[in-house]
Amino acid sequence: MAKRMGQQLANAAVEPILDLRIDRALGQPMYLQLCLRFKTAIEHGYLRGGDRVPSIRALATELNLARGTVEMAYRILTDEGYFQVRGAAGTVVSPSLPPMAPPASSAAIAQRAPTTIFEQDGDAPKPLQMGLPALDAFPRKVWNRLLGHRLRAMEASRLVSPSPIGYEPLRERIAAYLAVSRGITCLPEQVIITNGLRNSLELIISSLASSGDEFWFEDPGYIFARLFLHNTAVKVVPVPVDHHGLVVDAGRRLSPRAKFAMVTPSHQSPLGMTLSLERRMALLEWACHADSWVIEDDYDSEFRYQGRPLPAMKSLDRNDRVIYCGTFSKAIFPGLRLAYMVVPVIAVPRFQTVAYQLSTGAPYLFQAGVADFMAEGHFSRHMKKMRALYTERRILTQQAFQQVLGNRVKIELQSGGLHLLLQLAASEDDVLLADIARSVGMAMLPLSRWYIDAPPQKGLLLGFANVIDKNVASRLANEFRQALP
Repeated sequence: MAKRMGQQLANAAVEPILDLRIDRALGQPMYLQLCLRFKTAIEHGYLRGGDRVPSIRALATELNLARGTVEMAYRILTDEGYFQVRGAAGTVVSPSLPPMAPPASSAAIAQRAPTTIFEQDGDAPKPLQMGLPALDAFPRKVWNRLLGHRLRAMEASRLVSPSPIGYEPLRERIAAYLAVSRGITCLPEQVIITNGLRNSLELIISSLASSGDEFWFEDPGYIFARLFLHNTAVKVVPVPVDHHGLVVDAGRRLSPRAKFAMVTPSHQSPLGMTLSLERRMALLEWACHADSWVIEDDYDSEFRYQGRPLPAMKSLDRNDRVIYCGTFSKAIFPGLRLAYMVVPVIAVPRFQTVAYQLSTGAPYLFQAGVADFMAEGHFSRHMKKMRALYTERRILTQQAFQQVLGNRVKIELQSGGLHLLLQLAASEDDVLLADIARSVGMAMLPLSRWYIDAPPQKGLLLGFANVIDKNVASRLANEFRQALP
């Protein structure tokens, strides 16, 4: 505690008043310096009411002071009402102190931080937040039992760093699962476990790309991936999409010799259409002739509500030009930070080498837990349950917002996915409406931000997986309507 507090005060030295040190060369007694240090920490919000402070012995050792010096400072702070002594429970900052303002440096950082359209801040999820499965319906008891068993049986060898390419039993389970559910025939050696799509893209670019390589990217396309790619050595080439998906002919015109093309063929992100079979074959033909790579982001293909599940584009790949990317974030929960790739056979040695060089790797415990979750049949049962649940929740959400907002929005149910698109008139400001939604505690995202060069359509994107019933859907729709101008 003493060390952490000292680091906080040292880090806050941008404000002159916080640059306080116990200096034996000063004329002021050291116990008074220590009092001032604590008062400053309390006044600037680094210590709050109820926070426990270090014991006298621990702080004296940490600061190389006599115990009597620290004891004197604590006695003064207690007499003045800053501290409260609780016997064996230790000494805490007095809970009766009035709330203090946040540190000035923190406020300045918050003011300088760019406004984000994402909600991945580690806090509780917000209503209508995209990218989340139904957290209330996850079988936590089963999951906890599986992880508990792994913890109790963990050998000392599992305490070392995990394999950069992934836990072998999990890779075997993924290969078997893809063969049945997605029509992909692959070896476990082709499967590499990552920490998410961005980690997968980092491995792909580090393994296969050269500086300046051109990269087809759907316009509009998955904004997380686009922001990541803009900070790499590749050149993003926006390729328009229509109601059949990526316009391959436009890509050929814009960049015929591009090294990569990234697509979301099963459920285009964010518009939701499916890449047609004709376009899939055209894209594979182009990749073969151009000696290029197709990155298939199959982020939520498990959830399809109309018609038969479509096979992955990777299952059509006869020339091994497709790098298949999947994730457990939507199927299980995003806190796992587990995703995976199926790498072309010819590129496996290169990917493995780069994975070791980058020291990637996911925690063993979660990988083993997912492997057990799949091996015991819980994963397939969970997917079946979620497909039925999401079928109901998306209809409830669609009906509530359509009924409440009327002609102001148009909502077409797509064949799959975990989000809805509320289409707006061109005259609407979807960025403003998304800000209004955020001001009332919702997490809608503006569609126009997902475009690069193509004329942006106006709309709002929202997740429906955690809308638990009709009453919740109606309440959210009404709260949003009441906030609208």
